[in-house]
Amino acid sequence: METRELRYFVAVAEELHFGRAAVRLGIAQPPLSRAISQLERRLGVQLLERDRRGVALTDAGGVLLDEARGALDAVRAAARRTRRAGHSKRSLVLATKAGASHELLQRLLDALAREPGSAPVDVLLCEVGEQAGLLRDGRADVALMHRPFDDLAGFDTEDLHVEGQVAILPARHPLASRDQLTLADVRDVPGLPIARWPRLDGSYPDGPGPEVRTQSQLAQLVALGRTLLVIPASSRAWQWPEHVAVPVVDAPDVTTVIAWQPGSHSPAVASLVRSAAGLSRA
Repeated sequence: METRELRYFVAVAEELHFGRAAVRLGIAQPPLSRAISQLERRLGVQLLERDRRGVALTDAGGVLLDEARGALDAVRAAARRTRRAGHSKRSLVLATKAGASHELLQRLLDALAREPGSAPVDVLLCEVGEQAGLLRDGRADVALMHRPFDDLAGFDTEDLHVEGQVAILPARHPLASRDQLTLADVRDVPGLPIARWPRLDGSYPDGPGPEVRTQSQLAQLVALGRTLLVIPASSRAWQWPEHVAVPVVDAPDVTTVIAWQPGSHSPAVASLVRSAAGLSRA
């Protein structure tokens, strides 16, 4: 199969309409239809059901859609990594959630700055759950991520730090005066529901709390007394004066890891990982 055929198929499978897919691809509809038919003949299966009501994916088509997306992402990632590797003054890109593991990140950058010949590091700040995508598509070389929250599937990892969690509360709320809390204390607080982050698939869990995607959204909602959240203790770096952090003693521990693509042959990536691992053992 050619990447062109995969791009054509993905467009039709996502649009479920040959005309719209042709416009999206910038080609005429007849050659698009011929390309899909040729792909079906080559694979020996029907990928799309076509009738007067429109276009629908077959079971085989659904499998190819998932596989084709992954394959095209891998091709784009390979191109990005190859171009970046060709730059003589190439820097490493480290992706991390904004506000997370701030002290560890600062220690790592300081250690690398003291190491002769180490590659410069660009820090790419992102929102919750975005590190995996940045690694997979080649925009980042390494990432600081958190188990069990982040998607670590398929990456090589090194554990760096284990920590507890805290509840971030409005400073004026009665719970903010407590020395410690339990999950039961924060689970059903009247008028102060727990914020809901998206799952790895982008959907939100059920619940009364507000749906949030960014740290800035969350910070303001907590300050306004509309929500609370439970997060790793090191993530409180973005805490506002209107917030209070209280330890949640029975919340599961969170492990900060450094993650990178498996099979990497980059000496610079290996050096950065060794430096990070050395900090965790210090």
